Amino acid sequence: MNCRKLIALPLLMLSMMTMTANAQTLKNFLENKDSSFTWLGVDFTQARLLGDAAAKTDAIVDHEFTALNQVIVNEQKKYDVPGAFHRDKYNTSIGLVNKRNEAINGDALKSDESSDFERLKPEDITKVVKSYDFSGKHGIGVMLVMEGMSKTTKSASMWLTIVDMDRKNVLLTERYIGKGQKWSFAWRNYWLATIKSVLDDIDDDYNKLKTKYADAKDPEDPKPVVAAPAAKKETKATTAPAAKKPKKKG
Repeated sequence: MNCRKLIALPLLMLSMMTMTANAQTLKNFLENKDSSFTWLGVDFTQARLLGDAAAKTDAIVDHEFTALNQVIVNEQKKYDVPGAFHRDKYNTSIGLVNKRNEAINGDALKSDESSDFERLKPEDITKVVKSYDFSGKHGIGVMLVMEGMSKTTKSASMWLTIVDMDRKNVLLTERYIGKGQKWSFAWRNYWLATIKSVLDDIDDDYNKLKTKYADAKDPEDPKPVVAAPAAKKETKATTAPAAKKPKKKG
């Protein structure tokens, strides 16, 4: 057998094994409890606040969103992010989410439409993730994308979102409804309770998520667009001018 073929065959097999592994990044993450991930925080850019006419949206955007994300990081025992995913190792990096939250238009935060509580679709979450710049970050990132925050129903809808930060691909996004605290008057604590409720639900649902996404395949990267070759210009056939007849003498 040709030596080149002997070398090429193992390389081909290795390439196929790598492609298979990469094709199930989510499954590998959900099943490998020794792996780590990065907690990105709670994204409020799509949030709508319902039934809270007295809310001071400027103060919420300027202070409350950032403070809320910081509490989750600081109080790890109460807001057990790694425990929700049945593991011990994780990193935190809430700077990207905080930067986005700080740019929210406070005037657009309030809503009187009850339908805004569950108005988003998975493709909307994909757009949110694609708008991030994860440069310098690698591996799995996890965030919650807040959707509706209803004082009327004392609950909040949000999307658990697991991201392949290297490719900016959404590997999983599922809507959860978190229950609020009836007795809490502090704005931040009220909504922190809904987030804790969701983290507890994710913990309870973890095995169901593993089963549901056991055969999940990674989203395919967009193929580069190849420009069509430029059409050749047609050249017109030219005819040589007729030779002049010599003049007769005499």
